[in-house]
Amino acid sequence: MLSTPAAGRRLRPVLHDLGRLLREPWLLISILLIFAMLGIFIALPLVKVVQMSISTDGTPLQIYTELFKSWYMRRAFTNSLLLGALSALTSVVVGFVLAYTVTRVNIPFKRLIDMIAIIPIISPPFVSSLSILLLFGNNGLITYNLFGIRNFPIYGIRGLLLAQTVTFFPVAYLSLKGVLEAINPALEDAAFDLGASRWAVFRRVTLPLAVPGIASAMLVVFIESLADFGNPLVLAGSQFPTLAVQAYLQITGMYDLPGGAALAVTLLIPSITAFVLQKYWVSRKSYVTVSGKPTRSTVKAVGPVMRWVLFGFAMLVCLVVLGFYAVIVVGAFSRAWGFDYTFTWRNFSYVLDVGFETILDTLTVAVTSTPISGLIGMFIAFLVVRKRFLGRSVMEFTSMLSFALPGTVIGIGYILAFNQRPLLLTGTLTILVANFVFRYVPVGIQNGIAALHQIDPSIEEAATNLGANSQTVFRRVTLPLISPAFFSGLVFAFVRAMTAISAAIFLVSADWNLMTVQILNQVGSGRLGAAAAFSLLLVGIIVVAIILIRLIVDRLFGVRFETRF
Repeated sequence: MLSTPAAGRRLRPVLHDLGRLLREPWLLISILLIFAMLGIFIALPLVKVVQMSISTDGTPLQIYTELFKSWYMRRAFTNSLLLGALSALTSVVVGFVLAYTVTRVNIPFKRLIDMIAIIPIISPPFVSSLSILLLFGNNGLITYNLFGIRNFPIYGIRGLLLAQTVTFFPVAYLSLKGVLEAINPALEDAAFDLGASRWAVFRRVTLPLAVPGIASAMLVVFIESLADFGNPLVLAGSQFPTLAVQAYLQITGMYDLPGGAALAVTLLIPSITAFVLQKYWVSRKSYVTVSGKPTRSTVKAVGPVMRWVLFGFAMLVCLVVLGFYAVIVVGAFSRAWGFDYTFTWRNFSYVLDVGFETILDTLTVAVTSTPISGLIGMFIAFLVVRKRFLGRSVMEFTSMLSFALPGTVIGIGYILAFNQRPLLLTGTLTILVANFVFRYVPVGIQNGIAALHQIDPSIEEAATNLGANSQTVFRRVTLPLISPAFFSGLVFAFVRAMTAISAAIFLVSADWNLMTVQILNQVGSGRLGAAAAFSLLLVGIIVVAIILIRLIVDRLFGVRFETRF
């Protein structure tokens, strides 16, 4: 009897929330629909992968035992962890030094450096690998044409580490730039006033305040590295196997679905671990400095010599990025890379002849998935922040989970989940659109949650008091207020739909193909000029699309804002 009142008190808010939902049937239906979609397109593929990896007539772990008896598979596992750790370390070091230079040092061309640093984000992740082949491959511009070196050891961990660092350091840079901008420079000035040296201020004040952001960035890059498929497929070679590539080869080359699923689950373990650490531990360990209004440092953080050293480092990073993309441009317009650099349109003619349908397919997939992903992301953010209902935390976790799942796991999961009735989607436009919608919706959700926390709920409550239902409030009040976050989510969704490959390579078909898959096919066939032309067209389409998305959002919501990638 004593527990009855307590149980009643716990049950009362649940019944109250349920009553509110019943008064707005469309909201209840929307929540149930969101749960259904998350269950079908995120939870179900994951469950199918795990089921397939243990589906055997022997012991449940027989497939894993047989696979990892092979030293080659054990090496693929250790190589993936090693590459992820090294890529996280180098990317964060480059990103932090660059972010510190931009936020703390008085140097020229800051805006230009910022723009160049984020260029790799709007291009396919394996463009770095293609550039490395053009520069250091058998017919490389540097190795063969300048020094006459054949068989330069670019394949393996050296080339992969360079490619992933160039690919992923912008992720760390953007994250750490925000962290450093949030640190009040007055704290550093106070340390200087107390007689601390520049090194002591950096070591005792700036760096400790940035440690949570550094740890978070390292975990994010580690996840990205584990999930990376394109770069290892191009540069790993037989001497440096990785789990993502081996899972793909296990399915497509050996037609071994259980073995591929087992490798995918193995890849999933460190990815999920890093995701949980980043989201529920590191992200909460932040230091907040509160002041009345923003202040600027009155003391230079670095001396004159270090100022020019950091400026030189920033210029070097920019030159490497520009060099990698400049070689793509040169390769796209060269007759025969490594032998004949005569200007030609032949590569583009070949691309438009062979790949025109692929270009249309890619645009169709991206244009279809982008608004769906953006709207779902904003709506889930709205539900999580503004509405109370049973299972809200489950909805948030499940929707964010897809960001932690490597593309290889998702691709295999979609093959297993949607290859039979009543969910027969294999080879269709629907499966590609669903992949991109639910793969990258977490970014829109995170942007939406951050934006909603900055908006006073009383604005929406006023609309409700005037008689508007939740649907009208979301459409007429909330969505216009979070339009900058909505725009960011749209841009990210479109860019990823145009450039991602790890999951999509499992899902393309004769009817629906993607430019990223075509680029890899051209690289595999030795047509580096055609691959460069494809890449250049892809980047050009993305830039034009970003401008159009901004114009559309401005027209719809009448809000202008700065574009940030």
